Order: sequence, then C-alpha cells, then structure tokens
Amino acid sequence: MFDETALKSGERASARLRALYRRRGYCPYRMSRFEEYELYLRNKNFLVSQDILTFTDTDGRLMALKPDVTLSIIKNTPETAGGLQKVYYHENVYRTSPAAMGYREIMQTGLECIGQVGPFEEGEVLSLAAESLAAVSDRYLLDVSHLGFAAGLTARLPETVRRDILAELGRKNEAALRELCASSGVDHALAEKLCALAGLYGGAELFPRLEALAEDETSRAALAELKALWEIMESLGLAENLRLDFSIVNDMSYYNGLIFRGYLPGLASGVLAGGRYDNLLRKMGRQGGAVGFAVYLDQLERLEETGSGWDGDILLLYRTEDDPAAVAKRARELGRDGRTVRTDRSEPAGLRFRETVRFEEGGQA
Repeated sequence: MFDETALKSGERASARLRALYRRRGYCPYRMSRFEEYELYLRNKNFLVSQDILTFTDTDGRLMALKPDVTLSIIKNTPETAGGLQKVYYHENVYRTSPAAMGYREIMQTGLECIGQVGPFEEGEVLSLAAESLAAVSDRYLLDVSHLGFAAGLTARLPETVRRDILAELGRKNEAALRELCASSGVDHALAEKLCALAGLYGGAELFPRLEALAEDETSRAALAELKALWEIMESLGLAENLRLDFSIVNDMSYYNGLIFRGYLPGLASGVLAGGRYDNLLRKMGRQGGAVGFAVYLDQLERLEETGSGWDGDILLLYRTEDDPAAVAKRARELGRDGRTVRTDRSEPAGLRFRETVRFEEGGQA
C-alpha cells in the first residue's frame, strides 16, 4: 500500500485533488513548458506576476517559460460549438513571488471549464474549490464575491476613477475610499454604498443588506446569481465555510461575475484563486464562457514549516560491530505500524525524533 506520509504537503494535496477532479469527469491536460512570449505580452494584466522569463528559440522566436496555465489552455484547446471542455492540470509555472526574491518554479493544480458555462457549471466548480480546500483541512474558508456589484455601482464613473475605486475596495480601506469618492466628485449616496460594500464580510445573513445596495440591473443580477450558488453549496453541505467578501476584485477587462479565494489555517496568503473569465475568452477570439481555479501548492509546503517540529518518529542507534542484518530487521519491525525509522551510529545534529532506541544483539532494543 502506498504511504502518503512519504510525500510533502503539496505532493499529497496534488494527488488527492487530481483524483477528485477525475472522479468528477474532468480530463487531464498536458502542455508544453514554453509558449510564445506574445501570448503573455498581450495579456499581462491577467497574470498574477507580470515578470516573465524569456529566451530566444533556435528558430528566432521569443519564447517564455509559462507564468500561467489558463492562457495556454484557452489557446490550445479546440472550440466545440455548444459543448464544454472540462480539464484539470498539474503544472509548473515560472514567475516572481512577493514572498521570495527572484524567479521561482511553482507547482499548481487546478481545473478549467470552458464553453457553454451555466449555473450548474459555476456551482460545480465552486463546490470543487471547496472540496479541494477540505482535502487539506476542514477548517478552510472560501471567500466568494461577484464583480457585478462593483460593475453596477460604478458603471457611470470614468474608467480611471472606477479603477482606483476597485483598488480601494480590494484593500477594504473605507476611509481612503470615501476620500477618493469625494475628490473625484462621486455622488455621496453612491460613495456610502461603495463603503458599505467594502465593509461586508459574512455568510447568508448578508443577503438582505445586499438587496438594499442592489438598485441597478447589473447588481440585482449578481445578487440573484450569488443566492443561487449559495443554495447549491447548501444542498451539498458546503456552505458552512463559505463567506461573502466584496473586497475580492479582479481586472474587469478579463474577469466577470463570480470570483473566489480559498484560505487555510496557518497560512497568511490564499492557497486557491478562481472565478469567471468570459472576457478573457473574448479577447482571445473564443465564444462562450469560462470558469476555473488554481491551487497554489507552494503555499502548502509552508504548513510543514509550522508543523510538529519532529524530523521522524524513531531514531535507532546501532554500533559498528552490530550485525547489519539484525539491525535492518529491527528497523523494519519498528516501522511496521507506519512510523518513520532512521538508523544511525550517532545522533544526527539538528534533527529531532519522538523516540530514540538503542539496538541490542538478539534483535531486542
């Protein structure tokens, strides 16, 4: 039987997630490590990091180590009229990280649903996002938003003002948001609605307050969609860890509708991000809709850094003159119940074990 404890946190999670997605009818997707740089140059605002590693190929083309998976999937999957492409992936991306200097190779696992995306597909993807987090910890939080609220409230504002307002919404900075609205000549009533939206965080109890804010057609449609998604999640028993948070904002030229972020205890940064990105499809000449998410497996490795602090269960110490066969047999016996066993002639510096056992001839310790 395969022992999952031999894997790192990210490796264990990836194996579980890929099995989950396959059970739900998603097909594995494989891609090249390289894409033409132009693909990412045209869509830099869509990328998590706009720093891209490039090189010149032997035919003279400027290539890039992929900083993103979604763009490659859209570019390389065939368009099927009236159908759906449901794929999952396990791929490395190459980009800079706010938490580290220089470029990093980051493993991601995620899925994309592309084509005739409707309420069921959105609910399916959101439920899979919740189940992905639950596969790591049942204490997860999945924060959900809808760009229709911000889009509806700011529809009549100049694009530069709208962009600045979205930035302050993302920071949940009500004071700065109110000041920005005042300096930009935004109507006082609208400014108060935006500040109220920025301060909202919670469960289904927020829906009545959202109804009071949703006075235009776009925001009312967004509210109806969120309610329908919430009902789906409740029917699946997944609403307990769901939260509404309208500080989650993305570039509206790429994203539309549902967006969400996933969090795990012990990690300051989100480990999952996703949403609806029909606008990106249109920019790339595709019809239909698209929704998906990615799990950042590099974040999960940090869970081990804050774990128990033990490097193993048992340290079996033996002497040079001891019978190697007897030592090997004793090590196997100690590890039969799944515990990790290290054999050594002396205690290794800097490592900690739950128990230290000294080998004695005859197989006893």
